[in-house]
Amino acid sequence: MKPIRLMSGFMTVGFWTLASRILGFAREILITAYIGPGPLMDAFVAAFRLPNMFRRFFAEGAFNAAFVPMFSKKLEGREGAQGFAQSAFSLLLSAVLVLTALGMIFMPGLVWATAKGFAGDPRFDLTVGYGRIAFPYILFMSLAALFSGVLNATGRFAAAAAAPVLLNIFTCSAMVTGALVGGAVIDWLIWTIPVAGAAQLALVWYAAERAGIRLRPGLPRLSPEMRRLVSVALPAGLAMGVTQVNLVVGQLVASDIENAVSWLFVADRLYQLPLGVIGIAIGIVLLPDLSRRLRAGDDTGAQAALSRAGEFALLLTIPSAVAFMVIPAPLVTVLYERGATGPEDVAAIALAVAIYGAGLPSFVLHKLLQPLYFAREDTRSPFRYALVCMVINAGLAIGLKSVFGWLSPAIAATAAGWAMVALLWFGARQMGEAARFDSRFYSRSWRIVAASALMGVSVYFAVLTLGWTLYLPSWRYLALLALILIGGLTYFIAAQLTGAASLREIKQSLRRGRQA
Repeated sequence: MKPIRLMSGFMTVGFWTLASRILGFAREILITAYIGPGPLMDAFVAAFRLPNMFRRFFAEGAFNAAFVPMFSKKLEGREGAQGFAQSAFSLLLSAVLVLTALGMIFMPGLVWATAKGFAGDPRFDLTVGYGRIAFPYILFMSLAALFSGVLNATGRFAAAAAAPVLLNIFTCSAMVTGALVGGAVIDWLIWTIPVAGAAQLALVWYAAERAGIRLRPGLPRLSPEMRRLVSVALPAGLAMGVTQVNLVVGQLVASDIENAVSWLFVADRLYQLPLGVIGIAIGIVLLPDLSRRLRAGDDTGAQAALSRAGEFALLLTIPSAVAFMVIPAPLVTVLYERGATGPEDVAAIALAVAIYGAGLPSFVLHKLLQPLYFAREDTRSPFRYALVCMVINAGLAIGLKSVFGWLSPAIAATAAGWAMVALLWFGARQMGEAARFDSRFYSRSWRIVAASALMGVSVYFAVLTLGWTLYLPSWRYLALLALILIGGLTYFIAAQLTGAASLREIKQSLRRGRQA
């Protein structure tokens, strides 16, 4: 078996995802500055969330969770991987074409189902119009996800990881252009989304061609293999899309509160930075690696891959969560307080960021634990767990609204996230040693928590020392930079002293990744 370079893969995907998230920050900064929390931004958020939600079901979630393990095993066994990919491509293209047409026709119903609170005010019609423009994005992204799955299964991660960068480059350029020429920035933004989707598809399609996988549109056939693919994909859709479903439920609950949809969106995008860089990178690289190791009967290698991925996840995720809970206001102030976004918006967004921060490790652990099931082509168990967590999320979001108002969806999402981790972890006990963390993982975990706690204490006292300089326009950038340096240095020293991380081991892992 030609091994997938696990650490090298993490770094490649993580680098491009980091670039995408940084540009995504730029996109959200421009949105909050040019448009700002209010009816237009609420409508945009609700409209753009629709293709993103379905993308989780048809692309990154359902289809890839089923396709990547099956395709990886066919590659490993030389069992007609090209033909399998062609059949899957034709089937997915047909299904998403139908979905796109239905979505555009019945857009008012979709808006009512996901943002009922908009009914009766101008936001409803705005969302319907924006939704019809943005919805074809799902067609391009679903096909792009299939090509990305092909590339990831062959150990080629760069092009697939770089493709999302194009969306942010296109949308940022469009908004700046719209502002410079004096047009409506929101119109430039919404019309650019499907164009960016087409560019992303073109990039990964070309990369797959260069990798020797040539796929062309064709008539779908429900062969036994495709029936198997669909049967695995359907439950995986909800299992992988549970976070998006929970966000939609939260949007539905908050849609009758002015500006709440915008506040929750901005807070969600902020914690998506570490989630994307760490969690998505791990999920993308770990799934094909586990699938191929299980096919080869390498249980020891599978356990080692899972455990080292877990260490990598916690090493970066726990301190990020602590930072979101300790200094949300300075972060949000520096990133978003300008133009149409004022201090009241910042205060509201910061509260949501702190709550989402408490759930950040759970969202990353989803990405770590779900491949254990998907690599075994078991999507039904995560599906059942997702149903339980959706009930928890909806119950808390609705039940806590009378107490916490628009913050109840953030609280509910965090609680549901940890419930999902508990269910995934408990369910994996039946899979044997290959699905269990080794002793080194548990030894390192508490050390990482201790180092992160020390970092949190140092940053907290640094905030008290810096005081109001964190909120003065002329000083806040330097003050935040000082906080980041203090926190980073403290965590680095604490991690070395507690044994949470070792520079020598990191260098050795990277060296082995390059040599593999």
